[in-house]
Amino acid sequence: MSNSIIIIPSRLAATRLPQKPLIKINNKTLIMHVYEKATQSQIGEVYVATCDEEIASEVRKNGGKFIMTDINHSNGTDRVFEASQKLDLKDLDF
Repeated sequence: MSNSIIIIPSRLAATRLPQKPLIKINNKTLIMHVYEKATQSQIGEVYVATCDEEIASEVRKNGGKFIMTDINHSNGTDRVFEASQKLDLKDLDF
């Protein structure tokens, strides 16, 4: 079994393309396309790290895992770091 984990940072407040994770492509939201591809990689458990309830709801209704994070992160790396702390990761690779 793999020690790896995938954490996908996602938020709605993008300036160039607002609401990007919820845009539908072939009747599926972008965040679910990314989540499913990450799951298909079979690297390990997959989580979406988000501060937006709309993204969490989309992931939840499709059977995915998510972690709610602070709204004030300045980048995805900070969001992933917070999620890893909430998951209490120790010897895992993510």
